[in-house]
Amino acid sequence: MAVSPPPGLRNKGRYVLLALLAAGVWACRPTSPAPQSTARGAPAALVASAGPSAPPPAPDPNRQGCLGDAPTVTAAPPPPQPLSGELGLWVAEVDPATLRPLRAVAQNPDRVFPLASTYKQAVLWAVLRQFDAGTLSPNERFKITRENQSLGAYPFDNTSLKDLSVRMIRNSDNTATDILHRRVGLKAVQNVADELGLCRTRLILPTKDWWAAQAGLSDTLKGTHRWDTATGEERVKLAEAIDADAQRYRPDYVQRRLDAYFDADAKPEDDLHVHNLSTPYEFAALLAHEYLRPRLSPQALRWQREVAAMGFGRSALRATAADNVTLFGGKGGNGWRILTYTGYFKTKDGRNVVYAFMQHGADQTYTMPNTRRAFAWINAAVDEVLGQQVPKPHPLEEKDEKAAAGKARP
Repeated sequence: MAVSPPPGLRNKGRYVLLALLAAGVWACRPTSPAPQSTARGAPAALVASAGPSAPPPAPDPNRQGCLGDAPTVTAAPPPPQPLSGELGLWVAEVDPATLRPLRAVAQNPDRVFPLASTYKQAVLWAVLRQFDAGTLSPNERFKITRENQSLGAYPFDNTSLKDLSVRMIRNSDNTATDILHRRVGLKAVQNVADELGLCRTRLILPTKDWWAAQAGLSDTLKGTHRWDTATGEERVKLAEAIDADAQRYRPDYVQRRLDAYFDADAKPEDDLHVHNLSTPYEFAALLAHEYLRPRLSPQALRWQREVAAMGFGRSALRATAADNVTLFGGKGGNGWRILTYTGYFKTKDGRNVVYAFMQHGADQTYTMPNTRRAFAWINAAVDEVLGQQVPKPHPLEEKDEKAAAGKARP
């Protein structure tokens, strides 16, 4: 998490395709002709002029069957360190029986944000549910192909499904994520949200899909206004078509087109059009169910706890430094002006906490350096909910303090 990006990317926040270090591996051309650009070096517009003159009205997120707006809670404390762009936060202690917040603080809990890689927690849950249903095996193995490879580093051929789940959470491996997402089915991951009534939450697209769409490589998205408001089977059919569009292209070609998009005229509203989405309140509700009421077998629960604990966040929590965390599951995500950190932890005295931090449209194009600032705010909110979490002194510091106290005695 703390590794600096290559010099050429420190001001870009792009997704680096490490596979290109092996020159010539993907030297063949795309399986279909590249769409024509609207300007030299720039991808075509995300939405073409064809289709309805205006998108249909958005579904009411407070309609019957939806979770609805967040309850009124105490305002979150101001961020201790500056954070730019649109910000959202929900930190709550939840009742393990009802999953309702016992005490919570929030800022913009119902605003919709791009999830970036934090959505991968939902993929893990969908995998575990199908494992319990007997429809997949942790020892099933997969090959890496031009179609299923996404941006960034990727696993070896014949990696097992269990190891792909580890790479997805621990390494934030996009190819591992996409293989798992497609293996369980696009609809299965979306169902994780739909079954909970999270009507503002979209989890249906694998990572390569949203990048290809943002790069102007999805004819499906360019031909319809229905995507943003589609639900149910209509959304499933559109997502499958978008996924088919993305799999036509080599990942290095998607990367180049994505770079051209960012260089030309990247807009924050495009993120909301193509990325997986949620609100701080809804995603925290998803995590409360995933970690406190997952309805998993003992074997699947062990798998969940082992893998989820590898996600980033535990070491950044002040409650951890106070030696007050017994269980943890979490994940972070970042993109062009996007940063997200979400997770769950249990304290030694049995209190259950969920948190969801979301940033969109940051001043920084590469947002990973904002991690400390993000967790400073998360920790301040946790202190409001649980009481101040005081880090334990380092053993050497404790020894020096005792020695100093001994010398001070008369």
